[in-house]
Parts: sequence; C-alpha cells; structure tokens
Amino acid sequence: MTDPLNSDWPTVELDPLRRLKVIASASKHASYAERLFDVPVERLWAVVSDLQRELPHIVPGLRSFAITSSEKDRLTGQAVSAFGHREHFDVVLRPGWCLMQSKVLSGGMAAVAEGDGTRLAFFSSLRFPGGQTVDRVRRLSAERRTSMIFDRLQQRVDVRSLPGVTK
Repeated sequence: MTDPLNSDWPTVELDPLRRLKVIASASKHASYAERLFDVPVERLWAVVSDLQRELPHIVPGLRSFAITSSEKDRLTGQAVSAFGHREHFDVVLRPGWCLMQSKVLSGGMAAVAEGDGTRLAFFSSLRFPGGQTVDRVRRLSAERRTSMIFDRLQQRVDVRSLPGVTK
C-alpha cells in the first residue's frame, strides 16, 4: 500500500485570504467580509498589524488592546471593551496574517496584494454555547459593522500617511 503522505499527490498552498476564508467557513457563527483598498499591502498592513495603537480606532466598542507577552509571531493580549469588559486573547501575527482567539470570540484579518492595491479580509466568530441566538441578532448588523470597520481602517491609513504623523 502506498503512503499518501509521501506520494506525489498534488498539494495546494493557500494565500492568507483563502486560509482565513476556510477558517471562517469552519467556524460557528462567523461573519466574514473582504474589501479592496487602494493602497499597497505594506502600507495597509502597517496599520492593521499595529494592534495596540490601531485596533481600538478600527473596531467599534473596543477601548484598548494591550500586548501582554510576545514570542516571535505568538502574542497574548488584553482587550477592554467600551463597557470595561476584559478579554484575554491568544494571537498569531505574521505579515498579511492575524488570527486572534479568546474564550468567547475568534477573529482574524488577512491581506494580499491585488494589482496596485490590497484585498483585506476580516472575520469574527462567537465561540460559546448558545451563540446561535446571539448570532441571529449579530447578523442583522454584521454587514454594517464590517463596513464601519473597513471605513475606519481607511481613515487610519489616511491619517498615518499624512506628513509628520509618527507611526
């Protein structure tokens, strides 16, 4: 019998966007969206990956996000909501790739160059029993919320592109 792991079977490498889409598809109660930004991937990712300074500007209802430890591309962080709720996150952060998970929420962002711009994907998923009830309510505003996140991201990219703005 042939060992399929050591054979000449075709393999496929997924770019970060496709990988994130697979994760979102396999997650319960997930929302997923993509948008094409008219900026180079390096410029967009410099803002998106600055979790401590930029995530609170981009994600509605997030007061702060603090990195509490880091080892290579593995981080831990503490998110604080506008209402003061604290949530611990495990994070994997690489160029073009961010995946975050807490006890109740998974989320991620992925970016790939597309022409002269960047296609960015964002996903979030609830991770608790009974999430389907909350998800029904959340779905009603998911498109509006994601659009708001993308609009805020564009604003932050624009602000950080101004002369004299420290990065």
